[in-house]
Amino acid sequence: MATRGCVFLIGAGPGDPGLLTLRGAEALAAADAVVYDYLANPALLAHAPPEAERIYVGKKAGCHTLSQDEISALLVERALAGQQVARLKGGDPFVFGRGGEEALALVEAGVPFEVIPGVTSAVAVPAYAGIPVTQRGLASSFAVITGHEDPTKEVSAIDWSRLATGVDTLVFLMGVGNLPHIVDQLVAHGRPADTPVALVRWGTTPNQKTVSGTLANIVARVRAAGFKPPAVAVVGPVAGLRERLRWFEKLPLFGHRVLVTRTREQASTLSVRLQALGAEAVELPTIRIAPPKDWEPLDRAIASSLPYDWIVFTSVNGVRFFWQRLIHAGLDARALSGVRLAAIGPVTAAALEAYGLEADCVPREYVAEAVATGLGDVRGQRALLPRADIARPALADLLRKRGADVVEVTAYRTLRPEIKAGELRNLLTGVTVATFTSSSTVRNLAAMAQDAGLVLASILEDATIACIGPITAATARELGLKVHVVAEEYKIDGLVKALIRCFRDA
Repeated sequence: MATRGCVFLIGAGPGDPGLLTLRGAEALAAADAVVYDYLANPALLAHAPPEAERIYVGKKAGCHTLSQDEISALLVERALAGQQVARLKGGDPFVFGRGGEEALALVEAGVPFEVIPGVTSAVAVPAYAGIPVTQRGLASSFAVITGHEDPTKEVSAIDWSRLATGVDTLVFLMGVGNLPHIVDQLVAHGRPADTPVALVRWGTTPNQKTVSGTLANIVARVRAAGFKPPAVAVVGPVAGLRERLRWFEKLPLFGHRVLVTRTREQASTLSVRLQALGAEAVELPTIRIAPPKDWEPLDRAIASSLPYDWIVFTSVNGVRFFWQRLIHAGLDARALSGVRLAAIGPVTAAALEAYGLEADCVPREYVAEAVATGLGDVRGQRALLPRADIARPALADLLRKRGADVVEVTAYRTLRPEIKAGELRNLLTGVTVATFTSSSTVRNLAAMAQDAGLVLASILEDATIACIGPITAATARELGLKVHVVAEEYKIDGLVKALIRCFRDA
C-alpha cells in the first residue's frame, strides 16, 4: 500500500514574489508536485525542486483549465499516491480562494493537509497603491467582498443596505466586470456619490495600474482606461490618500521589465536588487558554468607545489573551482603561503575572503590592463591564471610583455544553455531594459536568438541596453546593440546605480 502524502494549501500572495511567506517557501522546497493558479506568480515555482512536477490549473474569466472539482480530485489523487503536493493559490487560500472547498475534499478522502496563509490582495494591493484600508480619523473598519456575484440573481448574498453605510472601507475582489452593479447598489443604499474609489490592476507587480475617482464617475473612468481583470476595488475615504502615499509607483525602476542574463546561480543577486526598485526581473540565463572537460591541467598546476609568485583570479568562478581542486588535492590555504593573490575586482576579492584568503592586489579598474599594472614589476616572476576556457588573452599577453612567465589553465567552462524558441520569444517580449554582465552574456544571447530565428538587435531595438563595463559594452555594439548605460563601477551595485541614474535623469 502506497504511503500517503500531504497537501499544503499555500497562499502565494498578491503577485510580488517577495511576499511569499517563509513557511510557504519551505513547503514548496519539499514538494514533489506543485499545482498552481493563474494568479500565482510563476517566479515562485523556483522555490520548488527542479525535479518537482509543475501542474497549471489556472482559472480566469471564461477560461478554466480544470474545474474546481477536478482540481480537488487531482490533489487527492497525488497525495494518495504518496506525493508531497504544494497547492499554490493566489493571495490567501481562505480569502475567496476556494481553499475551504479543497480542504473539505481532502478531509473526506482522509488526506493530511496544512494551510499556509498568504498575504491577501485585499490588504496588500491597496497598500502598494498607497491606500491604507484603515486610517485613524477616516476608517476604523473594513470589509472584503466578492466582486464576482452574479448581478442577475434574484436574491443577493450581500446585504447591501447594511454594507453600504455600515463599514468604512469596502474592498471588492475581482469586481471589474460587475463594477456598474456594485456602484449602483452602494449609491442606492446610501453611500454618497462623492465617496472616493480606486481600482488597482495587477497590484504589487511592476505592471500595477490604478484608476481613481468617485462613485459618481469611476465606471466611466474605468471604461475609458480599458481596465480589465484582475483588479481590486477600494471604496471609502482612505482611497483619497493615494496621491500622497503612492510609494510603490515612485520607485526608480517601477514599470520596467528588466532582462537578467547572468547564470542561474548568480541571477538572484541582481534580480532581488531590481525588484526592490520596482522592476520586474526576467531571468534568462545565457551562461551555464561547467567543470573543464579534463581536470588534469589544473590539478597538475596545483600539485606542482604551487611555485608561483602570483595567482591571478579574474572571476568568482575561477576562485570556486580552484579552491575545489585545491581541497581535492588534500591541500588547504597553507599551501598558498608565500604566493601573492590578485583579484580583478572586489566581488572576486570577496570570494577569496570566503575561503580565508586575502587579495594582495585589487585594481581600481576591473579590467586586464589595470590588473597587469597593479602587479608591479613582474620580470622573471611566475603567474598562474586559473580562468574560463574562453577568457580574453589580453591579461596573459600583457603580463608576458612585462616579462612574466605565465601559466594559463582552464578552471571552468562557460557554456550556452539550451532553450526552446517559443520560450525565448516569450521571455524577450516586452523587455524594456536588458542587462549584460560580461561579453559572454551578450554573445550567447545573440546566438540563442539566432537559433530561434530572431535578430537580437531588432527584438531589443526599443529596450535600454545596460552593460557592466566598457568591454561588455564594446561586445554589445559589435553585435548591433545600441548601448545606453555603462556602469562606472564594474560590478552589480555599479550597474544598478547606473540604471537608477539613467531613468532619474530621463
